[in-house]
Formats: sequence, C-alpha cells, structure tokens
Amino acid sequence: MPSSDPSPAPIDAGTVAIYGVGLIGGSLAAALKERGIARRVLGVGRNRERLDAARAMGLIDESFVDADAAARESDLLVFCTPVDQIAAGVRRAAPHCRPGTLITDAGSVKGPICHELEGVLPDGVTFLGSHPIAGSEKAGFEHSKSDLYQGKVCVLTPTASTPKAAIERLRTFWSSVGSRVLEMSPEEHDTALAMTSHAPHVIASALAAILPENFRQFTGTGFRDTTRIAAGDADLWVAILGQNASAVLDVLNEYDRTLAEFRTALKMDDRATLRRLLELGKIHRDAL
Repeated sequence: MPSSDPSPAPIDAGTVAIYGVGLIGGSLAAALKERGIARRVLGVGRNRERLDAARAMGLIDESFVDADAAARESDLLVFCTPVDQIAAGVRRAAPHCRPGTLITDAGSVKGPICHELEGVLPDGVTFLGSHPIAGSEKAGFEHSKSDLYQGKVCVLTPTASTPKAAIERLRTFWSSVGSRVLEMSPEEHDTALAMTSHAPHVIASALAAILPENFRQFTGTGFRDTTRIAAGDADLWVAILGQNASAVLDVLNEYDRTLAEFRTALKMDDRATLRRLLELGKIHRDAL
C-alpha cells in the first residue's frame, strides 16, 4: 500500500461541493476554508435552515438545496452522506457535472459504492472512493473541527479503470488537509474496516445494551472507554453494517471463536489459557 506524507503545500481545489454538511462534511469544509484550499465551498443538503446555520458559522460559502445546481458549479464533489445513499447521489449528480469533474466520498464502506458506479458515469466525470478514517460519536456540523483530518489515514480505493491523474489529484487534496493517504482495493478496505471499526461497534453496542440501569452507577472509565462508540447515531450505523454485512460477519465469527476460548477456560479454571489470551490481547493493544 503506497503512502504519502501530509503536504503543507497549498493547492487550488477550485469549487468544492460538500454533499452532507454534518461532522465529517463540516470538518472538511472548515479545513478547506482555514487552509485556503478551495476558492469556494458549497454546502449541499435538503434542509435549508441547517445549511444556512453552517454558512453563518463560516463553514461554507454558499448553501444549495438544489443538488444539480451545485454539481454544475463545482470542480470536486465530496459526498459525506450515509453510505447507503452515496452511489445514488453520485449517479444523480454526475450528468450535471462539467467534463473534468472529480467525485469522491467519505464513506466507511467502499465495495458496493465503487462497483455500482464503475463504468456508468458520463465521459469526463470520474468517481474515486475515499475514506478519511476520522470522526467522533458526535454528529452535526456544530462539532466540526478544522484539524479533524490532521495526521489521520485517508484511504483511496481506485479500480483498474481509475485514471492516474484522478488518483494523484485526490491524493493531493486529502494530503492538503493533513491526511496520510493510502491506496487499497475496495474489497481490502472493507475487510480491514470490518475488523477495525464495524465489528467493534457491534461489540461495544452489545456490551452497552446488556448493562442494567441499576448498575450504571458502578461503571468506571474502563466500561465507558470500551462502549464509547456505542453512542454513535443508530441510523448511520444501520447503513454501514448493512453495506458491509459479509465482512462484519466474518469478523464476528472470529470473535465468537476467541470468546468461546475464554468461556471454556473460565469453566475449566484453565489459568494458563486465560493468561495466554489476555497477554495476546495486551500485546496487540500495546502495539497500537
């Protein structure tokens, strides 16, 4: 996986339209504005009141509820909408784009999106998947941070037909907001994220769900740290898990096997196995 270090060199990304001005889109807008990367930053969504509030905060220059109009004015479109809406949104916007327009996204699932968009966009309009691995359990542009992407990995998921120029253009774009850029296939990305993000969310949610109300007063930092991500938006995570279900199930099956080892060791009072399993977990966690 080739990588590049974040580049401080300024670039001119032209007019950038951000579809979905929440935490992810709002933070990207804030970074673009602060670093002078884009000449104009357009916020695109369905709620005019929310978009105008984002504009009042200085995150975007203009607000658009007409997604087609925003596409016509933009050099780069970034879809920060829920993952199960990205492909359809791109397909609607692409016919209104000028030749040379680049379209990307910030979704944490790539395979279904990249495959649906392969070979169906107008000539001269390119989609290249992105996933900046950054975020929070909080939602909404009110929590935007201009340094959200600083030092974070951003994965690009080109396919065999992706033009090299588009890859370099998007690599430069994400580097300019402080990200360390890697390339992976969509399938490799989804396998990795199932292990590092999607299955952990399921596990954290399951642990939080079984906590009786009368035990809440006994929770310390360990329980709170372990279940922090369970506070994420449920609708957002239903979409993510549904899009990457197969890879998530593979990870959960592996987790079940390890949990079964713990269960058997506890039943048999097998201290040696318990120590081995706990030490293995500690080694991997310490390596982070």
